[in-house]
Amino acid sequence: MSYKKDFIAFMVRSKVLTFGDFTTKSGRQTPFFINTGNYQTGEQICLLGEYYAECIYNNLGDRFDVLYGPAYKGIPLSIAVSIALYKKFGLNKAFCFNRKEAKDHGEGGSLIGHIPKGGERIVIIEDVITAGTSVRESVPLLKKTADVKIAALIISVDRMEKGLGSKTALQEIKEEFGINAFSLVTIRDIVQSLSTKKVDNSELIAKIESYLAIYGA
Repeated sequence: MSYKKDFIAFMVRSKVLTFGDFTTKSGRQTPFFINTGNYQTGEQICLLGEYYAECIYNNLGDRFDVLYGPAYKGIPLSIAVSIALYKKFGLNKAFCFNRKEAKDHGEGGSLIGHIPKGGERIVIIEDVITAGTSVRESVPLLKKTADVKIAALIISVDRMEKGLGSKTALQEIKEEFGINAFSLVTIRDIVQSLSTKKVDNSELIAKIESYLAIYGA
């Protein structure tokens, strides 16, 4: 799908996808780094919402009811994607997101926006996942609110790395919760994109391949 190549270029332009020598929170030395916190303009969040919307529409069509964005990065994502789905595909979907701490006054509760109802199909919108901690917190929260079905998890990049065990975090989430998980692109898509550039990226590709040989699943 053509949007994958465009999305990779968009991440590089936005300085969200960078290459070099980095250390992840888990202590892994990685030659590539993804920081979605670098999206910072109206144009960027608009385009990001459209890329997510295309991925969702291609994989789910109209077979969902609510977009849920875990705090904090999932909050602007859920809103941007809901706007893009309506403008690009005519899908008017509800959205909601959580507070980090439940509010005990006013309207109260942990969720803001649409409060899920029994039987509704929810799509969780994330940026990237490593161990899947956010999803493991989100599913019980949503199911405590109502008897909902988690239709899918959507992330921007699948690093295709081992999660808690020998499988990728996405594979573990799918097995643990029975959730279909989709990514806009994978690290393999990024490697393929690097290999088609006019500049020589062979050294960088070799570093990524060496990293995946150790940490890939």
